[in-house]
Amino acid sequence: MQDSPVQLLLVEDNPMHRELIMKLLGDDPQLRCEVEAVGNLADGLTRLVKQGVDLVLLDLVLPDSEELETLFRVRLVAPQVPVVVLTSLDDVKLAARAVESGAYDYLVKSHLKSVSLGRAIRYTLSRARARGGEWDSPMFRLAQQQFLKAAQYMGLDDNLRQRLLFPQRTQMVSFPFFRDDRAQVETVFGYRVQHLLSMGPTKGGIRYHEDVDLGEVAALAMWMTWKCALMKLPFGGAKGGVRVDPTTLSDRELQRLTRRYTTEIIDIIGPDKDIPAPDLGTDERVMAWLMDTYSQQVGHTVPAVVTGKPVVLGGSLGRKEATGRGLVYLIEASARHLGLQLSGATAVVQGFGNVGSHAARFLAERGVKIIGVGDASTALHDEAGLSVEALTAYADEHRRLQGFPAPEIVDHDELLELDCDILVLAALQNQVTVENAARLECRLLAEGANGPTTLEADDILQERGIFVLPDILGNAGGVTVSYFEWVQGMQNLMWSLDEIHERLQAILLDAFQRTLTRAEAQHLDMRTAALIEGISRVTEAKLMRGIFP
Repeated sequence: MQDSPVQLLLVEDNPMHRELIMKLLGDDPQLRCEVEAVGNLADGLTRLVKQGVDLVLLDLVLPDSEELETLFRVRLVAPQVPVVVLTSLDDVKLAARAVESGAYDYLVKSHLKSVSLGRAIRYTLSRARARGGEWDSPMFRLAQQQFLKAAQYMGLDDNLRQRLLFPQRTQMVSFPFFRDDRAQVETVFGYRVQHLLSMGPTKGGIRYHEDVDLGEVAALAMWMTWKCALMKLPFGGAKGGVRVDPTTLSDRELQRLTRRYTTEIIDIIGPDKDIPAPDLGTDERVMAWLMDTYSQQVGHTVPAVVTGKPVVLGGSLGRKEATGRGLVYLIEASARHLGLQLSGATAVVQGFGNVGSHAARFLAERGVKIIGVGDASTALHDEAGLSVEALTAYADEHRRLQGFPAPEIVDHDELLELDCDILVLAALQNQVTVENAARLECRLLAEGANGPTTLEADDILQERGIFVLPDILGNAGGVTVSYFEWVQGMQNLMWSLDEIHERLQAILLDAFQRTLTRAEAQHLDMRTAALIEGISRVTEAKLMRGIFP
């Protein structure tokens, strides 16, 4: 669950310069890195051969190499590792030749500051990722593998299989925004992916995270297509994101970033085109800024351009907690199927953001004892039961669970392996893998996150008789209430909270029953059955619309 720090290799022979650079790196609060320093090129090349280096900070003049020869030798050994040159040689021609030869940046030591060094490293890593395999994402590979498995069971026509394997429309942008001091300009990468345009407007959230890439956004858009089809919503799947750490931004910086990103994608969004919503790192306030920016451009207020916005601006009652509430509706249905009495059952919740915290709260209200909870900062265990109310209050105040007074602190891996009736995955992708699937001790695995279980782990869980509530079903409450919000916005009316809860439960339970019926009739796991339900509906729509021209 914890993001790994950037692994830097500093090749610098001057001890004073080495110490200065290390201090500058440590002074940048936005840069989480581990630095390994060597004093000559030979040692640097030896380290690169071992791999595991994300970026090289390279002095050109070393005891065993000089100027561009130094860069050439590094590039020869590790052509995929980005290099930032740090040198005392303030030579414009040399700088130009270094960049032409593959250096990502050229910084003169006498001009070096913490801000400029940190920004160069962050932007170099973003560029390297963009230049490298943007599509080559573990999450996108997982989404494609899941689709191909379902397509094989369905006997899906090869033309449709190839057509649905990649998004229909992709926009990738890079754009600047001012820092608060107005002296710094940061450039970041943004994305908007529309997987399917055949079912109506596209729908999907926008996430702000430092690891966002095209493959991740494409995977999420694909899953959103199947999710909307499974729920019988008139949407295709979409997703967006900006590669930035929102926790390092002030409110003013966050607003400037959001408004600029909105202008970059404004031509492909709209209430009849593509409707964004909150996701990881974004919230109703971000949606309000997006709505306002769009409305300013078109000349009138357009509430239906986004969902998940504040109620006072046309948002829907019940939207914030919809994913967590929907997940618990489905856990109730799964428990009935399994003959599991919720009152007195035990649960572990991985992730305590919007989805996890609300799921924990609604489970506790139904008499479930929450014996384990974790977020990125820590994992807590109390066999007697943790107070969800106290956890929520602590997380609201501290923005993390670290420091909460719990009887036992466990490793993140141990949290998933605690003996419980219900395991809720509401954090990140790839949490249950072939390495730990055999050690899970739950009866019901409920996925509130996207892609938390690998394909190989699915097979192990099915063999062990663990009932899996898959993500495209389990976390569909959010997009379902987003649909309600969109309908209310387009019709200029407001539903009561009771109406929303009733409609949400009816749609989710209908999808659950269809999935379960298919799984039992065709001897499938729940994920494959849910995917086939969604893909079948998309296939029918594609065939009915035909091909133009």
